[in-house]
Amino acid sequence: MSDGHAERLTEYVSSVARERRWPNQRPRDAATLIVIDRGGAAPKVLMGKRHHGHKFMPGKFVFPGGRIEADDRRMPAEGALPPPVEAALIARTVRPSPSRGRALALTAIRETYEETGLMIGRRAESMPAGPRAGSWASFFERGILPDLGAVHFIGRAITPPRRPKRFDTRFFAIDREAIALEEPGFVGPDKELVELLWVEVEEAMKLDLPPITVVMLQELERRAEEGFGHELPVPFYYERQKRFVRELLGPA
Repeated sequence: MSDGHAERLTEYVSSVARERRWPNQRPRDAATLIVIDRGGAAPKVLMGKRHHGHKFMPGKFVFPGGRIEADDRRMPAEGALPPPVEAALIARTVRPSPSRGRALALTAIRETYEETGLMIGRRAESMPAGPRAGSWASFFERGILPDLGAVHFIGRAITPPRRPKRFDTRFFAIDREAIALEEPGFVGPDKELVELLWVEVEEAMKLDLPPITVVMLQELERRAEEGFGHELPVPFYYERQKRFVRELLGPA
């Protein structure tokens, strides 16, 4: 990405007006997943509309995602994160640990299932030991292991201080072909997501999006233009003196 385009993104996300009236809090680890459909003339991404009753980002279109949970650290998986992905996930963290990065990728896969009914992974001949409670129990019941080898790490962002909720979010991406199973009934008027859309990035930019989602869609486009390789550096957005900084994690 050119220096000029990177500057425009940081300027955009810095210029957004934000209320800062809440007590400050430490950001919580979270992860989100961008599912990409490359089957047509132009790639499409999966966007979900949040319920208007939510206190956090009501009515916004987002990627599925949420906070890390204990079982995400214990869930077995097919394959492993590519080494450049693992290295970028470790960078700029307190007490760096490969297991933490692995758990974050699994968080994104689990949250995607919980919010959309899409189960990312591969069918296994036999299932190893692992947590058989909550959403991961559904993976065991259907004989599907989440597939870490297909995961791309495309961005990281920390919510600014004094916001109602703060997250240290890792943005992952995966191809639609990695979906092993699609279950109905996860989206609707009384669910966390009331609507799902497969939409081209240019059209997605016209939706009601959180600012960081706008930024990550543009980062996704540029990454695709550069070959979408795991070795590409990963942008990391965080605030310093009330202005966003864009730092690159991984190879320069």
